[in-house]
Amino acid sequence: MPPGEARGPRGREPTREPAREIAPRAVAGLSEAAEVALTFDDNRLASLVFGQYDQNVAHLERRLGIVATALGNHVVVKGPPDSTERARRVLELLYARVRDGGGTPLTLGDVDGVIQESSLQGNLFSQAEAPANGERPSFDQIATRRRGAVRARNAAQDAYIKALRAHELVFAEGPAGTGKTWLAVGHAVSLLEQGHAERLILSRPAVEAGERLGFLPGDMREKVDPYLRPIYDALYDFMEARHVDRGLQTGMIEIAPLAFMRGRTLTNAVVLLDEAQNTTSMQMKMFLTRLGENSRMIITGDPSQIDLPPGQKSGLVEAVRILDGVEGIGRVTFRDVDVVRHDLVRRIVTAYEADAQENRDEPPQRPTPSRRGPLP
Repeated sequence: MPPGEARGPRGREPTREPAREIAPRAVAGLSEAAEVALTFDDNRLASLVFGQYDQNVAHLERRLGIVATALGNHVVVKGPPDSTERARRVLELLYARVRDGGGTPLTLGDVDGVIQESSLQGNLFSQAEAPANGERPSFDQIATRRRGAVRARNAAQDAYIKALRAHELVFAEGPAGTGKTWLAVGHAVSLLEQGHAERLILSRPAVEAGERLGFLPGDMREKVDPYLRPIYDALYDFMEARHVDRGLQTGMIEIAPLAFMRGRTLTNAVVLLDEAQNTTSMQMKMFLTRLGENSRMIITGDPSQIDLPPGQKSGLVEAVRILDGVEGIGRVTFRDVDVVRHDLVRRIVTAYEADAQENRDEPPQRPTPSRRGPLP
């Protein structure tokens, strides 16, 4: 098969991938090109590294500007010396990940995470943090029984996981798709499974994003279910469905609407407040003072998506300003470049941020005076 073609499903003509056409031209213009060959021990694990129809290899080509040809458990990488060396490190890290993870398939997001990890290893980690055995330091991870080890995909997520472990109260701000809520739920589940906490309490302000849901039937849990659905999705990612259902029945996992938190003291628990940008100043102060003994509190939100009525101050924005520098409180701010949900989501967030900045820089326009005379 020619190196620029990928075999399609049985019965179809082979398709040509654009990345394999672009990359050779980039390499051909270089005066010096390096070549690296790698052979992995296990064919099955190597196929997981390369991906279905070598999609991970093609993604690596697009991101690093190299040409890679995979066959069986063997791969040859050609390109600029720095890029080929980086591709070698990425492939070795990916192979170690699938080997240690029991053969779990990789996603393109995992590949992106390892690419960032390999590029930042030289300047993200200090010499003091390097392990004594000489191994390269890597991004931190969260481990649960169902999901296994989930490693941070960028420096912001790595700082977030470290903050969750080091502080009893953590604020996480940033745009959608950066993993704020998902990683918070994963960390909470890991604390629950390790016995460091007895309960997981999930809360969220019941504020509609522009629409009116009206009167919702059912008990309290059924009324707030639509607002907490994203947290449920994350829970089912990290826990077996039967364990989630049992936890909800026994009270180990509690759905606590923000409006009914006043007067409670939350001890031996992990408390997660999601969409905190939609809390009022009074609600945020009330929630923060619920923290009890041996408890952890995680507050996540996106200050650019506030759905409060006009003129009402966001409790998240105010709390971050007031509590800045207070001992024992961690704060992590994600940016548009930290979006891991989808490349298109990253570009959408960046476009909105650029438009908002442009509107802030423009002077306010004065209303055009009407040419009509006074009404009779």
